[in-house]
Amino acid sequence: MRFNTMFFLLILSSLCLALAQMTYEDCCFKYVKQMNPRIQKHAVEYRRQVLDGGCNIPAVIFTMRKGRELCTDPRERWVNDLVKKIDKRALRNDHNKSKKHQQPNRN
Repeated sequence: MRFNTMFFLLILSSLCLALAQMTYEDCCFKYVKQMNPRIQKHAVEYRRQVLDGGCNIPAVIFTMRKGRELCTDPRERWVNDLVKKIDKRALRNDHNKSKKHQQPNRN
């Protein structure tokens, strides 16, 4: 009887552990190696994935116009270039929006 109880607890704990490991966050598990420049221009924003919780690789995740997400290696030069382009584009858009909201001086 004691063996059966121990065996049941061992199986139950293994099952709980396996289920806990399968509840992943919104993580990348592999990288896109290259992205065609025509596709790069459809990237509208990005976010960074850091090593914590269930995420086991660092990544830059690009969101495309239609909502598709692509995971990339943050150590790649083209990835950093694309991040800079998106930052410049966002800065330019913010600047244009602020210009539209300014009232012209009328004397």
